[in-house]
Amino acid sequence: MLRRASPRVSGSAGAPGEASAKTKSARRPLWRRPHAWLALAALIGIGSAVSSAAAEPETLVILNKKATPVYFNDGDTFRALSGPFAGPSNRLAGFNTLESYGTVHRWKGWTYKELYANAKMATLNARRGVWHCEADMSRRDGYGRLLTFCPDLQENQIRKGLAHALSVDGPAEPRLIQAQRDAIVHRRGMWAKGAPAAILTSVHSVEERPDNTNNYNRLVSVVDGSSIKWKHQDHYDECQSVCHEDKELSRETALSVIAAMRKDPDTARAIKGMEDPYLMLLLNEFVTFGRVAEIFDAAGQRAMVHYLKEAQVRGDFGQVKTVEGACMIYVQWQRRFRYKPKCLKW
Repeated sequence: MLRRASPRVSGSAGAPGEASAKTKSARRPLWRRPHAWLALAALIGIGSAVSSAAAEPETLVILNKKATPVYFNDGDTFRALSGPFAGPSNRLAGFNTLESYGTVHRWKGWTYKELYANAKMATLNARRGVWHCEADMSRRDGYGRLLTFCPDLQENQIRKGLAHALSVDGPAEPRLIQAQRDAIVHRRGMWAKGAPAAILTSVHSVEERPDNTNNYNRLVSVVDGSSIKWKHQDHYDECQSVCHEDKELSRETALSVIAAMRKDPDTARAIKGMEDPYLMLLLNEFVTFGRVAEIFDAAGQRAMVHYLKEAQVRGDFGQVKTVEGACMIYVQWQRRFRYKPKCLKW
């Protein structure tokens, strides 16, 4: 039997205006109230400590068309508690929630603690739903986890700004790219303070790999979800903040370039209906990595690549700024869950 809790709301009498304001605030989803994230994460942490001996919270997942109780240990990973898939960890493909083992992510004015709260909210969101997933024992990721596909959870987490699209090989699915565009434009969840050119999802000190000539950190495009290898030969100390350097156009320059693209017949067709803030991210990704996000059809992709390369040669981008992009705290995986260093605690 699944154990599910029903939230209760309690309150006290007060002035009518006061009660109205409180009611309106309570009705707003948490992912649209960034100031509430730290309080939520603190409560989750307290609850975890108090209930350490209690049973793991169960969520109903329709796994290969069979009702299955699962335990979500974070927003993109679960373990089936019964049935043929019981035991192994399931890594949910197509998207990524922020790391929840500690305060490790930062960008665009967010603190490490605030984005840690976002990761905890993603876990809570996954536990509260009923999802439809498909798994196959023959499909596993590089860590041996079962690769599982949950289309409704993918889109739900991404649209709320509690996850970002992720593909290891090429761009993410168009429906997930569209969901992320919607979340970015409406500044939901992790996008409430803006977006870097790419999100840093893993960092590796050079001595971690025996063949360190191919050492890299993984970045993920915020526009199309493609993985980008940040190759390096750097040593990182434990708890070091590793930040990628992004490049950005000024707002005025970016809007000028976008206005010109809307007048060009080829690029106008490609970007029709796309919002200026989203196209600004596409421009920043181009000047940072030299790539045009793959969100267009073949003709549109060719037109955009040609136009942006020509614009760069013409000097249309003006003075490009170098800014701090996404940051991540480096801790070797052996220390992320047991005997944690102080930088992962709060």
